[in-house]
Amino acid sequence: MRRRDFIMLMGGAAAVGVLAARAQQPAMSRIAVLVGFPEGEPEGERQIQALIEGLSELGWKRDKNMQIDVRWSGIDPTRMQKMAKELIEKRPDLIQVTSTPATAAVLRETHSIPVVFSIVSDPLGSGFVASFARPGGNATGFVNLEDSVAGKWLELLKEFAPQTSQVSIPFNPRTAPQSAYYLKLLEAAAPSLALTLKAVQVSNAGEIEAEIAHLAQQSNVGLVLIPDFFMSAQAQRDMIISLTARHRIPAVYPVAFFAKAGGLVSYGVDFSDLQRRAAGYVDRILKGAKPQDLPVQLPTKFELVINLRAAKALGLNVPAMLLASADEVIE
Repeated sequence: MRRRDFIMLMGGAAAVGVLAARAQQPAMSRIAVLVGFPEGEPEGERQIQALIEGLSELGWKRDKNMQIDVRWSGIDPTRMQKMAKELIEKRPDLIQVTSTPATAAVLRETHSIPVVFSIVSDPLGSGFVASFARPGGNATGFVNLEDSVAGKWLELLKEFAPQTSQVSIPFNPRTAPQSAYYLKLLEAAAPSLALTLKAVQVSNAGEIEAEIAHLAQQSNVGLVLIPDFFMSAQAQRDMIISLTARHRIPAVYPVAFFAKAGGLVSYGVDFSDLQRRAAGYVDRILKGAKPQDLPVQLPTKFELVINLRAAKALGLNVPAMLLASADEVIE
């Protein structure tokens, strides 16, 4: 064989080898993630880490067989919509999104890219799915509330402060568009506990402060927060905890990080658990499943966190049975 022919033969064999090696490598999947927290917010970071760990356990490795583009929208709906549009313009294989407002923003931009949502309260009422069993569109996921939880918030308030007769429920309608769903559940539970509810719309720190100051001028009052990314952001969270402590107002929160940050008591879903479960749906869709065939799932893991330091500062006694049932007690 002539030298020139030999070189061409070897070069062709090498090219075939490279193509074969590439064919054996798994395709790189592109996942976009829209988070309803500002970048650097510890709770948001914890949720993203839970998603990545869940995917890793299923064989998805960052920069090996998947790329993840994470955007932190914060609590501004305008910025949220802009982030959703930017992510969709990158044409990802799938979008994973947390919170009701962020899910709404994504679904306004696409009806074709698969969407896996989590930490959403009322996907049916919000128009994200046709039904829990058969979502029907391009979205499915995991809700962060079971109907009885709202009544549990009021029950906890009465257990800590039995004299309570009036409850304030502040929320921001722009960042908690699902508020009507929560209020309906709370109003249904209130009469049996001899409670009068007052829903209060707030949009800034000054309005929150004014409402708590108003409560401080009354007796037998309490406060319940519903899931709301505005109220959960660190600045508002810290202010609410500080003001309720200063004015000695018992408050019940829907997420554990409130109690861990100094709030009296929290009861609600473990958001990181929802993100780990969401990783399972991401995995199934990337392997060929359709969102419309994957039922929306209810939460399975709830946390009761009691802050004894906060209770003592408020002069409240915590029933022994309640302490025994807590998942975490902060002393």
